[in-house]
Amino acid sequence: MPKVKTNSGAKKRFRFTGTGKIKRHHAYHSHILTKKTKKQKRNLLGCTIVDTDNVKQVRDLLCLR
Repeated sequence: MPKVKTNSGAKKRFRFTGTGKIKRHHAYHSHILTKKTKKQKRNLLGCTIVDTDNVKQVRDLLCLR
């Protein structure tokens, strides 16, 4: 049986924390920033944890069952 390949897009977008949670970057912070407020842009910086509803889907993309 062939090996299962990891999704190339997912491995670039997600990282793991030390406790095994999955980190992701915020969306909507790459372009069209002029109409967004300073507060909105500041809150989009950095990383956040993947929501519990989406963890199974992300783990499947990363071939971690």
